[in-house]
Amino acid sequence: MSGRIFRPGADSQSPRYIRAAVCVLLLFLLPFGQAAAQRITQSINSDWQFRKADGTDYSQTPAPATGWEKVAIPHTWNALDVTDDEPGYYRGIGWYRKALRVPASWQNRRVYLYFEGAGQEASVYVNGQLAGRHAGGYTAFSFPISQWLKFDKGAQNEVVVKVDNSPNAALPPLSADFTFYGGLYRDVYLVAANPVHFDLDNHASSGLFVSTPAVSAEAAEVLARGTLVNESTTKRRLTVLTELTDHAGNLVAQQRSSLSLAAGEKREFRQTFAGLRRPHLWSPADPYLYHVTTTVREAGPADAAPLDAVSSPLGLRWYRFDAASGFSLNGQPLKLIGTNRHQDFPGLGNALPDALAERDLLLLKQMGGNFLRVSHYPQDPAVLAACDRLGILASVEIPVVNAITDSPAFFENCKNMQTEMIRQGYNHPSVIIWAYMNEVLLRLPAGLTKDNDAGKAYLARVAALARELDALTRREDPARYTMLVNHGAFELYQQAGLLNISQLIGWNLYAGWYSGGFQGFPDFLDRHRRELPDKPLLVTEFGADADARLHSFNPLRFDKTTEYANRYHQFYLKEILARPFVAGATVWNLAEFNSESRQEAVPHINNKSLLTADRQPKDAYLFYQAHLLKTPFVRIGSRAWTLRSGLAAGPDSLHCRQPVEVYTNQPSAELLLNGRSLGTHPAEFGIVRFTVPFGAGLNQLTARAGLAPPDNVEVQFQLLPTNLASEKWPFTELNISLGDQRIFTDARLNQVWLPEQAYAPGGWGYVGGHPFALPGSGRLPYGSDRNILGTEYDAMYETQRVGLSQFRLDVPAGQYEVTLHFAELEAVPAAEQLAYNLAKPDAAAAAPAKAARRFDVSLNGLLVLSDLGPENGLPPLQAASFKLPVSVRNGQGITLDFNATAGEAVLNGIQVKRVE
Repeated sequence: MSGRIFRPGADSQSPRYIRAAVCVLLLFLLPFGQAAAQRITQSINSDWQFRKADGTDYSQTPAPATGWEKVAIPHTWNALDVTDDEPGYYRGIGWYRKALRVPASWQNRRVYLYFEGAGQEASVYVNGQLAGRHAGGYTAFSFPISQWLKFDKGAQNEVVVKVDNSPNAALPPLSADFTFYGGLYRDVYLVAANPVHFDLDNHASSGLFVSTPAVSAEAAEVLARGTLVNESTTKRRLTVLTELTDHAGNLVAQQRSSLSLAAGEKREFRQTFAGLRRPHLWSPADPYLYHVTTTVREAGPADAAPLDAVSSPLGLRWYRFDAASGFSLNGQPLKLIGTNRHQDFPGLGNALPDALAERDLLLLKQMGGNFLRVSHYPQDPAVLAACDRLGILASVEIPVVNAITDSPAFFENCKNMQTEMIRQGYNHPSVIIWAYMNEVLLRLPAGLTKDNDAGKAYLARVAALARELDALTRREDPARYTMLVNHGAFELYQQAGLLNISQLIGWNLYAGWYSGGFQGFPDFLDRHRRELPDKPLLVTEFGADADARLHSFNPLRFDKTTEYANRYHQFYLKEILARPFVAGATVWNLAEFNSESRQEAVPHINNKSLLTADRQPKDAYLFYQAHLLKTPFVRIGSRAWTLRSGLAAGPDSLHCRQPVEVYTNQPSAELLLNGRSLGTHPAEFGIVRFTVPFGAGLNQLTARAGLAPPDNVEVQFQLLPTNLASEKWPFTELNISLGDQRIFTDARLNQVWLPEQAYAPGGWGYVGGHPFALPGSGRLPYGSDRNILGTEYDAMYETQRVGLSQFRLDVPAGQYEVTLHFAELEAVPAAEQLAYNLAKPDAAAAAPAKAARRFDVSLNGLLVLSDLGPENGLPPLQAASFKLPVSVRNGQGITLDFNATAGEAVLNGIQVKRVE
């Protein structure tokens, strides 16, 4: 079977193509206070049990009492293994179970199990009987279970759900720069409906579809449609009442229809509200929501008890994309600016409570954003509900990422996903775009090129799938726009015919990060305008990695510093705003997210983002606030960099001068240091730049700008003397990252690692050697991008000085502790070649292993480490450190000698601390 959902009966002869995790559900329900006939919906997230696959089919076999872990839903089995040092994560079957007792009064109801999502495939069993199967990890699904339930008093039911996130060539996504979590990671509900009800078998939708065929400032038309089902044994005369209420609950309009349904009949209904005068329009500035409630009753008295009722938010708005002028909402031009979002959080994986999803949307709104690209898959229903309430326009897509499988099963699964996504999200006024592919030509399958026959055939099949999905989308929802999103290979997508299918084109552009310099970005936008003058465009991704621990006053591409990311975003936003034909842009990404296969400075994390993984703002977030917020705003940049260090400006200086940016939407800003003004300077594109003379200890910064509330930041500064033996400024501690040009801050240990420098008398530094660099990588001219095992300080261990002969520190007499840090970066195994690795493809996924190195280290003439190398003390890609005490006499200082007997000596980091 190649479709999305399997149910027994008509589908019972289909092959069991889905592997899933089995959950035994034992459910206890108390009596409900609602009217007996109305629909009852209740979450059943508590008291589940879980275990990974052990070869037993728990859908048919009585579950043993042992070996099960008690869990609550949402739950994923990959919350922790995607962040450990062992490559890969568990992709297979997991089993869940829970207890279920159903009230006897429900015997005449239609009972459904409703799942908001299960990753990636699921099979559901009730009392040993298969209720249904679902393929795809990001849309909801539901199954009727009444026929297998025991309604006797005290009877216990078992419901088994089997979830599987194993790779499946018939199911997207096939590969992607995010983690494919497994588990019941969204809410699970039990639904009990009257035999007469709105359709519960319509792709897990509400069964009510609300649209706005015509909206203007003067009048609006609203259409409510759906399907009624009569599962009773007799003919029923019914009344369908649809009520439109305002935000306060006041009745605005209503429509009533009468119909008769024979036993077992399903029938569609449509009710139109025409001529709603002077509607209160929905917009990001004023997200006003009406509500539509449709109720079915027995025909007769108006106060007859409802048999079923469903409701939906309603936002009255109209919008348009134009290839020349961009986007307009309610007749007014509006530049769409926002972010992408992934659905995970540290320690939880993707099993998030609704509150965390809602918090993300609030953070986007507080940034001033008006647009969310829900990437790369439909997310928790709480996301679009929050967009509706907060006034955030949205694009939603299915996870056809990187590549396709040319098979009927894959095509059918894609179409089912698209249908589910649209029907489940149809009623959200925030949604303006349905999308269906992302960077689908990023990496062609093995052996294929754009020029060989097999490659051309593959491109044709990708285009065929795109046409099918686009046509399906326009049939399902002709009022919204379709979009296909590409990476920056213009000619490739043009050759494949993918630029003339969807109504909108999205471009993921990273000039100045993955390729070339910044100027490639505006050049690409202008090329689109020239060559596709009738096709509206959005910049659907742009961003640069930013590790909040790394800083540089001379940032370089790929260095992952906050400062390089700042330059990147400042350039990009200016070019976006300068071009009216760019309808909108979404930063990649709102927050850091997990991508298990990534290595680099923070392994398993993609940190192209405006917020850290725990949702703390980076500088770029403040920069966007300065441009997007309408209220007076001022913030001091690098506000999380509250622990700094640096060398004094001179032998007699008590200060170190470092740059600080202030972000504001006011014409100018003033910065004060410990109450003393450093001057007032004009803002340039939302930024005011200052040079701050930091002193040792606490430094209090205050920024003032117009009517904005003042902003305060406290910085603890560790001032280092230029002359280590100076009596004026006693030496205490020094941490140096070798082969590095960045500052690394470790707030947890209260340590700042400074970049290396060459030795000069009276100071400290290396003698000889060169920074390690991957040959031919086309990336940062120093360091590696491999995961260093056994440490959380990968950024420091990924850089080293190679071939040094000495490291010297002219410290005064005293007792010291010297710690040397090493990691073997050359004699290493090959890395998996990923499309997202920063190295150029096939150039430096791993440099060829070189001959084993061996070297000795002497400390002030004493041999302290001997024959260090990959076979002795320095296993490849693993952190190693050695702590060495030393007593220093007057004038002696500290000298470390490195003597290589094979290859070259290396050193990644050094710490020197005075202990007496």
